[in-house]
Amino acid sequence: MSHSTLIMGPERRRRWSAEAKRAVLEAAFAPGAIVVEVAREYEISTSLIYKWRQEAIGMSAAPAFAPALLVEEGRRPQVCAEQGSIVVELAGGTRVSISAEAPASLVTATLRALR
Repeated sequence: MSHSTLIMGPERRRRWSAEAKRAVLEAAFAPGAIVVEVAREYEISTSLIYKWRQEAIGMSAAPAFAPALLVEEGRRPQVCAEQGSIVVELAGGTRVSISAEAPASLVTATLRALR
């Protein structure tokens, strides 16, 4: 004779705090980490990890202010050829320098690629 179990009541969903989500994301995207293994460890799907990452990126992509240098018309600021006017330093210590003479399209493409 077969046996069936019917569970009645409210749906049992886990609720994740912002701190718990952040911990999962840090573990999943740490250098050398494998997202699938982290998902198995926390017993969640990989798609949920990627969804959380998209939400985190979306929240941190808010407009921000950057300092600007105002120069009198006709004068150009002195820029050292070895030092770019924009220096982006990544978490792993990698640095990307973009010269002040670089075309806007190149600067835009570079910054989008680093995102």
